[in-house]
Amino acid sequence: MRILFVQISDHLRGGGGSIAMYRLHLGLKKAGFDSKILCGIKTLDSSDSVAGPRLSRLERYLGKVTSGLGLNDIHRISSFKIPKSKAYLEADIINFHGFRKYFNYLALPALTKNKPGVFTLQDIWPFTGHCAISYDCDRWKIGCGKCPYPDVIPSIRRDNTRLEWKLKDWVYGRSNLVIVTLCSQVTEQAKQSMLNRFPIYQIPSGIDTKVYEPLDPEQCRSLLGIPPGKKVLMFAALNLSHYWKGGDLLLKALQGLPESLKAETVLLLLGDKGEAIVQTVGIQAINLGYIINDRVKAIAYSAADLFISPTRAEAFGLVIQESIACGTPVVACGVGGVLDLVRPGITGYLAEPENAQDLRNGIVQLLEDGPLRSHMGQQCRAVVLKEYDLELQVQRYVDLYRQILQT
Repeated sequence: MRILFVQISDHLRGGGGSIAMYRLHLGLKKAGFDSKILCGIKTLDSSDSVAGPRLSRLERYLGKVTSGLGLNDIHRISSFKIPKSKAYLEADIINFHGFRKYFNYLALPALTKNKPGVFTLQDIWPFTGHCAISYDCDRWKIGCGKCPYPDVIPSIRRDNTRLEWKLKDWVYGRSNLVIVTLCSQVTEQAKQSMLNRFPIYQIPSGIDTKVYEPLDPEQCRSLLGIPPGKKVLMFAALNLSHYWKGGDLLLKALQGLPESLKAETVLLLLGDKGEAIVQTVGIQAINLGYIINDRVKAIAYSAADLFISPTRAEAFGLVIQESIACGTPVVACGVGGVLDLVRPGITGYLAEPENAQDLRNGIVQLLEDGPLRSHMGQQCRAVVLKEYDLELQVQRYVDLYRQILQT
């Protein structure tokens, strides 16, 4: 069986979605399957990764026109050439992951005409009029229009969200797809959306539990230069300054900690744009920047007492999964995929969305209760081994691919 993934990036700088896709790719390769990646951004020096069609001069011109109309991506007419590419022709099944920005969704009927497609939803963009994050808006249920969040990624210069919604609906009516969601909340949303015409399966992202595993905390802290005797909090994201990651909520929560707790606490930051947090948080902070190496990331998670996720939106929560795989409990706002991963009293503390005070309360409670943290750490590891091991995810996808190809 030969699988072709379609994704924004083949691994790096594509966010959690690209990392999750790449892990699945490696898992399939290890299991003996032929897996390739067609990507908008090629970062790997590997024949498994193939760059998608380059943007032509005509497409650049068309992009200026269509973006002015508030319609993203439809200028990429070269996406219609993909069915003639070697990577496509050799594949038995196409698994779309991140499709926006580098590919044209209008090409989906052509891409699934002769080969079945699986669409793994890394966010809710596939069924909205433009946004990947809708916050409290559910106008995607009724056709969008009058968008309250035009600046949310991918931003639009003009509100044509109703037209884009109609275009996507038209496209799906002519496409051969099976939908895969990563979490319970997006599963329910997909069932209420234009995608409900397709079969919908929930398969959470998997993780290599031999790489992301609990390591000796004191050794990890020594390696990272963390002073002995400190309590360690961790916050991670591709870009720590993105509004939807909740850096402002984190600051409010940490600034509200008791002074005695602040004095003995260190904040460990992992990701780009952490400088502003370091300067304003009011406690000692160590900014590791963006780290690629999985083992180094496992060292960082193992060095932490708690992982903090003040997120406003999450289709899954890859960094939360990495944390609990390393046995580090999580204090997080209860949205999206967080609701599946962070289980109160088991893997962490669920705070009310947008509630910095509740986030602060969870941090204080768990920092001051070492035995509870230790018990949660054991539970974290057990949950990951039972439900999120990469081999389990690979088997679920293989079973789905085979089922699709047999029908």
